[in-house]
Formats: sequence, C-alpha cells, structure tokens
Amino acid sequence: MDKRSTIALITGAGGGIGSAIVRRLSRDHLVALHYGADLESTQALQRDIEQSGGQAFLFHTDLSRPDAGTEFWAAYEHAANAAQVADLPISVLVNTAGIARRGEIEHLSDEDFDRQHQVNTRAPYMILKHGLGRLSDGGRVVNISSSVTHIAYPDLVAYAMSKAAIDALTHTLAQQLGPRGITVNAVAPGVVDTNINADWLKNNPEAQQYVGSQAALGRVAQPEDIADVVAFLASDSARWITGQVIVATGGAHL
Repeated sequence: MDKRSTIALITGAGGGIGSAIVRRLSRDHLVALHYGADLESTQALQRDIEQSGGQAFLFHTDLSRPDAGTEFWAAYEHAANAAQVADLPISVLVNTAGIARRGEIEHLSDEDFDRQHQVNTRAPYMILKHGLGRLSDGGRVVNISSSVTHIAYPDLVAYAMSKAAIDALTHTLAQQLGPRGITVNAVAPGVVDTNINADWLKNNPEAQQYVGSQAALGRVAQPEDIADVVAFLASDSARWITGQVIVATGGAHL
C-alpha cells in the first residue's frame, strides 16, 4: 500500500508535541492537522510537510465547545472533501490537544476546572465516539496522557484528573476495539521543552538543570522524544501492544 494512501489525524497539531508527531507521521501517511487557536503555526507546519514531499491538510474545531465531537467530524469532512481525500481511510488517530491550568484545589477556579475537562477528556471521548466508524480495521489510536497521573503535583490536580480519565478510556476502548484489530494506547510524557512551559523553562538554565536532574537520562525531553514513541505505537511494529500507557519521561522520579 502506498504510504500516502492512509490518513493519520492529529489533534492539536500546531503545538510543540503535536507538530513533532505530525512531522514524524508524515513520513508514512497523509496527515490531517487539527488546530484550535494556532492557525498560523499549523499553516507553517503544512507548508513544511509539503515542501518535504509529504501531503497534509488542516481543519479547525474549538474543542472547548460542548458539541466539539460532532463539529470536529463535520470540519474534517469538509476539509477532506476540499483536499479530495475523503475516500481515504483514517488508519491513525492521535489525540494530542490539551490544556493545563495550574492551581491547587482551593485556588483553581471552577471555570478552569471545567475547561480542562472539556478539552482534555470530553472532547477526545466525543471525537472517538463519533469517529469509530471512520477508523479502519487494524488502525491505531494513540492518546496523549501525562506523568502527572502517577507523580503528584498539587497545582496540577485538575489536569491530572483529566489525564487519568484518558488512561481509563485507553484501557477500556482497547478491549472493545480489539476484535477489529485496532490498538489503543497512550503516551505519558513528563516535562517537555515546548511553548506550554516557556514561561518557566525556556531560557532558564537553573530550571532546565533541575528538570534534567529528575530524569534518569539527565536532560529535559524534546518533542521529538515523544513523537518517536507515538510513531512506534502507530506502526505495525506495535501490533501486539494495546491498552497500555507508555511512560515516556526519561526515567523521571524513579
């Protein structure tokens, strides 16, 4: 099968981890790039993919909206039709989009709690709910979780709860989709050098040294470190792995 004859769909494609996943998967698939607010960076990513000989198209959905699941697929279909690839199967779906709002339980606002759970938990659930029939048998689902589900950070309590729900979804959906040959796994990164951590990590040697010291491998993770794990789970080499959460932290807090 031609490597461009299947689609890998990545949510939150314009983010640091999301864009690294897109670049990695574009070697083997036509990539569908979902974006929320970062149109400019997603368009630049599309251009880079196409200039490198790959194929890509993009579409927008606001995952903070309660009807994000149905809107997501309507936007996808519109973009796929415009790109004349609507007949191609979706063989890989990567749920990368997510937000983090810091605050210990007594300080985090109710609005921030609700928004995190809408974007991080309800949206991927609804995307999968309305998209199962679009996934090809033998396909791959990869969800981005977080190491905060098993390493306690009190100021990320709501974020950790939202990602723990993703772990449960991964485990359970793997059982349901097994008869179709679809694997469902999650990747749980630790601290990654992306814009989401720019306010305290980038251009801060002390913070980088501290984060690196927490990992057995002695450095801060780069987005490509996570993208390669996702690419493995999306490949045929991982055909006998399902229902798992792969902790990709470089051995942080062992």
